Amino acid sequence: MTTPSALDRPAGVPFTRRLAARVVLLPALALALLPPRRLRAVLSLARRGAAPASTAQAAAARDAMCAASLRCAGPRGCLPRSLGAALLCRLRGTWPTWCTGVRVVPPFTAHAWIEADGRPVAEGVPDGYFTRLMAVGPVSRTDA
Repeated sequence: MTTPSALDRPAGVPFTRRLAARVVLLPALALALLPPRRLRAVLSLARRGAAPASTAQAAAARDAMCAASLRCAGPRGCLPRSLGAALLCRLRGTWPTWCTGVRVVPPFTAHAWIEADGRPVAEGVPDGYFTRLMAVGPVSRTDA
């Protein structure tokens, strides 16, 4: 039996931002196939030289990914959606904190998301709902 559901695709995303999201979609899908260690290494290289993304910038990138791809908008599209949103932010010179982890409350569910200002962006869950297992944040001046 299937459960009917509707995908929440953001409306009003400008054409240029949707086009940019389509451009980063293929690299995001390719990155999703990498083992965690290599994925972290690639993302660590990608973030170099980028300023931390604001919540608005990260939310706009996430919305663009959902508007450009049904796969990213779907319930199992968290990994390509979060990778694409991080890459889309990087195209604009910023970097959110890209995270993977698990849900704190049962049942066990793995998830990937982006954060800005220390909070999940547009996930619709309270703070502390997910536990981070891996994170790639922006490089601060002290990290360099």
